Amino acid sequence: MDIGLLNGKQWRPLSYLGIDHSFFSINSDTIINTWVVLGVLLILIILARILILKKSSSGRYIVLSYVRTFMDLCSQSFGYFSFAHTAFIIAIFTFIILCNSIAVLPWVEEPTKDLNTALALGILSFLYIQIAAIKTHGFFGYIKEYFLPFIFMFPLHVIGKLSTVISISFRLFGNIFGGATIIHIYNTVLQGSWIFQIAGLITGINFIMIGFFILFEGFLQAFVFTMLTMTYLAIALSHEDVGEIT
Repeated sequence: MDIGLLNGKQWRPLSYLGIDHSFFSINSDTIINTWVVLGVLLILIILARILILKKSSSGRYIVLSYVRTFMDLCSQSFGYFSFAHTAFIIAIFTFIILCNSIAVLPWVEEPTKDLNTALALGILSFLYIQIAAIKTHGFFGYIKEYFLPFIFMFPLHVIGKLSTVISISFRLFGNIFGGATIIHIYNTVLQGSWIFQIAGLITGINFIMIGFFILFEGFLQAFVFTMLTMTYLAIALSHEDVGEIT
């Protein structure tokens, strides 16, 4: 088989080596939708840069207010300001909210309705937190926490750490996938009758569905994911024994 073989929506790049297992397949729609999100993100970054250079403009105020909001949240969570942590929190929130809301564009779907994307974001958040904890407390100080208050707690601490990945990933995936499914069913009903399509436009139900299940739900889940990440990070940096948040 040729490399890059497309099997419906599944891309199997290793098929030419004889590796055709579904585990190694890639959802081509998810990849395309993610690249659309990255393209929109790039445009917004360029636009934000232009607006910042324009002094005394409303656009500059909006961009700076957006950044200051996360600066305040991070400072309150960590007890001090950290540029690296704040930049990570802003980046992950912005990326997730774009992924969740990109369905407002025609022929584009949310990458986060794919479990692989949500799980990848959860793993990214988990790795950043662990690396930050090691940098803050040192490797041996980090490992020591797994054996407190006594050595037999090690397996429970490991399970607790790994459970945070499942918690934030499946929460994001479940809510976005559920909203996308409802929108898909609603659109299917509308396509079956032009009367329903006209009624949806006149009554404003179409805009309500998009506003709630795409925009509001997208913002809410991005905010929840970001706040949980920030909370886990604050706990890891302080080593306070306040328990796991699920």
